[in-house]
Amino acid sequence: MLTELSIRNLAVIEYVHIGFKSGFHVLTGETGAGKSIIIDALSLIVGGRGSSELVRYGSEKAEIEAVFEVEEDHPVWETLTQLGIEAAAEEQLLIRREVTANGKSSSRINGQLVNLTMLREVGRWLVNIHGQHEHQSLLKSDEHIHWLDTYGEKEIAASLQAYRASYDRYTKLRKELKSLVETSKQSLQMLDLYRFQVDEIAAASLKEGEEIGLAEEKSKLANAEKLYKNVAASYDTLYGNNSGLDSIGKSIARIQDVASIDKTGIAPLLEQMQNAFYQLEDAAYQLRDYRDEVEFNPERLDEIELRLDLIASLRRKYGDTITEILAYSDKISGELATIENKDEIIQKLQDKLAAETSQLAKAALDLSKRRSKIAGRLAQEIETELRDLHMERTQFRVQVAHIEAANAQAGLALDNGSVKFTRDGIDQVEFLMAPNPGEPLRGLSKIASGGELSRIMLAMKSIFARLDRIPVLIFDEVDTGVSGRAAQAIAEKLSVLSVSCQVFSITHLPQVACMADVHFYIHKEVEGERTYTRVTDLSRRGRVEELARMLGGVEVTETTLHHAQEMLALADEQKSRN
Repeated sequence: MLTELSIRNLAVIEYVHIGFKSGFHVLTGETGAGKSIIIDALSLIVGGRGSSELVRYGSEKAEIEAVFEVEEDHPVWETLTQLGIEAAAEEQLLIRREVTANGKSSSRINGQLVNLTMLREVGRWLVNIHGQHEHQSLLKSDEHIHWLDTYGEKEIAASLQAYRASYDRYTKLRKELKSLVETSKQSLQMLDLYRFQVDEIAAASLKEGEEIGLAEEKSKLANAEKLYKNVAASYDTLYGNNSGLDSIGKSIARIQDVASIDKTGIAPLLEQMQNAFYQLEDAAYQLRDYRDEVEFNPERLDEIELRLDLIASLRRKYGDTITEILAYSDKISGELATIENKDEIIQKLQDKLAAETSQLAKAALDLSKRRSKIAGRLAQEIETELRDLHMERTQFRVQVAHIEAANAQAGLALDNGSVKFTRDGIDQVEFLMAPNPGEPLRGLSKIASGGELSRIMLAMKSIFARLDRIPVLIFDEVDTGVSGRAAQAIAEKLSVLSVSCQVFSITHLPQVACMADVHFYIHKEVEGERTYTRVTDLSRRGRVEELARMLGGVEVTETTLHHAQEMLALADEQKSRN
């Protein structure tokens, strides 16, 4: 559960630190007091989008910290391990998020820096926020299939995975076949060009790196005369008449005559001079050999220049290096083979596609049958929950129908026509309801009121809370559009739900607020020329006064105070029976 939340410089909040308990928490206060900012803070903690507009005016950054205590066997610990985040299940989990005034954001989990994707991956296991946008998702029938699949995940996960693997192969084959058929005419026009290019590159007999060796050989041949003259002159200097080596030899002979006189001082010098003499003598012999091997070959030079010109021409056409030229040749050789064997390749692709379509059809029908079984169970559970929410006469159905294809080639042929393959299967899932006996089942978007949608969403959240093990559920005005007995039913359902997880609700209804285990009052104060949001954990007396305000509006009377006390007493009795 969420144990602590610290918020600094977020919107009108300068600083608040709130401690939480298990059970049902409500947040009440006047419109605009800042109740939704608490929800915004928790949204940021679990990876919600940050914005510079969230930073309090005049501040450099907004800072939010949340502390969670989570069961040792909860899936979040495995997720943290997979992400490389050090965390011990016996310790608390600390998440920190900062948003700067220029819109940049940073996040840390237990002190380790994480990116937004990692934060969301962890956050989805910790907090589920139900706001008005999710409320409206019930009206979008294309979202219903994901609700159903989440509900039946254990039973259909393997089937859905097998279907999607087949679907990916199927779509890939279709794209390849379509591309090959559509480009066949253009490819035929390119046939002669490809043949010419392949032949031209093949005729050149290119070898990788050969231009480097040719350039070096060209340089030697082009400068043969200069090489010969300088090497020959150097050799003569070292080994000709009155050469340098003769002089050095004479110098060594003189030192040899006196080496025996001073063995410690002269002998090392003599050895050094002798070594230098032998090295120079060896160098002279190598210069002589090099001089004799200098090649004067204008014909070979012409050959090299022609070869380099050919390589340069091919580089201009096909690639910057011989490696790229050869790679281009391999590529168009493959395309050439495809063009020349187009009919055979098309036939093979068609055979593969037919086989994959058959496999896909089997996987799609298997997935559809599993969904149909799960749909009936989900509908029954939702009806059970709706009875607790004073919608006991409502009929609810999860309809699983096949998506009709535009033409027979677009999907799977069945007795009643053809259906379309999508990445989610061949099913179109829609939630249907009949609020009153005798009325036909119709889509939620056509008949459901705001109050009914709130209760349907709460019913579904109650079911999914038992499945996904998310410890913190937040309802942002889930009671919109309801009053009287329906509001009381929602309050009781939220209270029951808080037995298995920590529940937070922003509400304007006293029927909901009185059922809370913890009641926070959010209000604004103006000091000087600045506005501050305050959060007060209400005592029993404070709860009575807040409920009286919610019941009576601006004026709190003895009657409303008495009524508020009575509501709290009745709520305590009801919770003791849960």
